[in-house]
Amino acid sequence: MEQTVLVVEDDADIRELLRYNLQKAGLTVHAVGTGREVMNLCKKIRPDLVILDVMLPDIDGIEVCEFLRKDAQLTGAYILFLSARGEDYSQVAGYRAGGDDYIVKPVSIKVLMHKVRAALSRISHYHMHDASPEKVVLNTDRFSIRKNGKESIIPKKEFELLSYLMSSPDKVFRREEILANVWGHSNINDRTIDVHVRKLRERFGSSIIRTVKGVGYRYMG
Repeated sequence: MEQTVLVVEDDADIRELLRYNLQKAGLTVHAVGTGREVMNLCKKIRPDLVILDVMLPDIDGIEVCEFLRKDAQLTGAYILFLSARGEDYSQVAGYRAGGDDYIVKPVSIKVLMHKVRAALSRISHYHMHDASPEKVVLNTDRFSIRKNGKESIIPKKEFELLSYLMSSPDKVFRREEILANVWGHSNINDRTIDVHVRKLRERFGSSIIRTVKGVGYRYMG
């Protein structure tokens, strides 16, 4: 499925540079220069990732982020702040508003594109029982998971396990693979995996991980 990125940047040169590189990477891109355009556009599209400038000419980027997080259809979007304001309080405000990452300008396109690809790779689409599309989003900086618009900070090893399973949603991971790649060794009881899977199911629902008897586990969402 082609993923969609929304760029919100008032500097036309930066906006077009981002649009060009994102489209070159095979992504569907919408680019706007004001907060009001975001509010109008998001009635029509459902972006997977939003690159959001803090200092917009009409509505502050923090307010735009809060707007996105209040919309039930947009709570799963990964929001990456891109701003010339590097003060701690600005970054804290961004995270408190619901941002997932905060990059201070100037930033190289290579670094930004790496972050975009990493963020999009951690987004997995799944369907709830009512068939409404939702997303699970992982934040590696805070070891947190956002599901149904709610963010949960979980123990590091649970986070690493879920992140590993989500890296290939269609793959069944064998126990020995999980032990080697998540725990880094195999000299622990493999029941440890079962315990961590059980905890993840308790937190996010029994359907998030499927047990393949005699083989291992598969991420289902």
